[in-house]
Amino acid sequence: MAKAEKVVLAYSGGLDTSVILPWLKETYGYDVIAFAAELGQGDELVGIKKKALATGAVKCVVKDLRKEFVEDYIWPMLKAGAIYENAYLLGTSVARPLIAKHQVDVAHAEGATAVAHGATGKGNDQVRFELTFMSLDPGLKIVAPWKDPNFTLTSREAAVDYARKRKIPIEQSKKKIYSRDRNLWHISHEGADLEDPWNEPKDDLFVMSRPVSKAPNKADYVEIGFKEGVPKRLNGKAVGGVKMIETLNTIGGKHAVGQDDLVENRLVGMKSRGVYETPGGTILTTAHRALESITLDRETMHYKQQVALKYAEMVYYGQWFCRLREALDAFVDVTQRNVTGTVRLKLYKGRCTIAGVKSPRSLYRTDLASFKMGAEYDPTDANGFIRLYGLPMKVAGIVDGKKGK
Repeated sequence: MAKAEKVVLAYSGGLDTSVILPWLKETYGYDVIAFAAELGQGDELVGIKKKALATGAVKCVVKDLRKEFVEDYIWPMLKAGAIYENAYLLGTSVARPLIAKHQVDVAHAEGATAVAHGATGKGNDQVRFELTFMSLDPGLKIVAPWKDPNFTLTSREAAVDYARKRKIPIEQSKKKIYSRDRNLWHISHEGADLEDPWNEPKDDLFVMSRPVSKAPNKADYVEIGFKEGVPKRLNGKAVGGVKMIETLNTIGGKHAVGQDDLVENRLVGMKSRGVYETPGGTILTTAHRALESITLDRETMHYKQQVALKYAEMVYYGQWFCRLREALDAFVDVTQRNVTGTVRLKLYKGRCTIAGVKSPRSLYRTDLASFKMGAEYDPTDANGFIRLYGLPMKVAGIVDGKKGK
């Protein structure tokens, strides 16, 4: 009898992967090794090994990747200033390459010939997983059930029915059927009533944060200390990255900070609507941008803004493991050499605003910024500068026959 082929499935214990695991075994006879990554998703991994084995896995591997997630993925993205379409802080996007990387490692360790994921054929995650697989081990077979013509569980309702028939424990029901993805950086909400962009998100949608209507009437202040673009201190005390984000999630969530409702452009060509909660990430992103405002010169800042757009696209498109992203990181690291200092932020009723910023490397000089003229700035220098700077516009005006030629 031929030995069953081993496949490593990215397994979250959510609806999709809960039904895909037994489907892979029933349909193709795979020996399924479930791989679950601890990325700070709360209690979602409680009992996950027991559940995976009970539903057909031959083995379940769980790895705590929170520290790696923060230091090797979130911090580079934060330093780059990467935000997709002005709102999405890329919480799901940046996690997928890390999960897929360790999935490949597990495949090598277990002698598996294939890797699998539960991403749909309409979404971005299929690209993120598969580009990582292709980059890190082109020889591995990629199993994507949602793109398999034999796969019939192509709606969340069908998946719920399949799970109930086989007595697979799931949180979702046909009435409570949001698609969610949570990690240390954020939680996303898609599907159900959110598929109509005219529908306002309900207050009971939110998980990591309170609705604005229930936020306190008194503001809180936090101070973030950075060293070369990386958050190192919280309210004056040295704090590790995981603890930093966890604490800011709690404080920011209390004040309804970091809630974004976005209709975004997916890589596969369609528009989709997602509601995101990123309380700690919003605080850190706001603080980092404020510190850059006083430590980066104009030309570097403006060029870095262009790089940030490209970086965000690459993260969103799943192109983490490519040379361009590594090259952009090298550029970003140079820009961050002077991004050291402290930012004070006010959290109140869904808003995160700057309450103060200082840096030993600040380029902001009060004597130059003041309206009061002093010896450090000769205003008559501006006459010649403006004449030369505006000369092309003046010549164009003459050619166009404007008055005053």
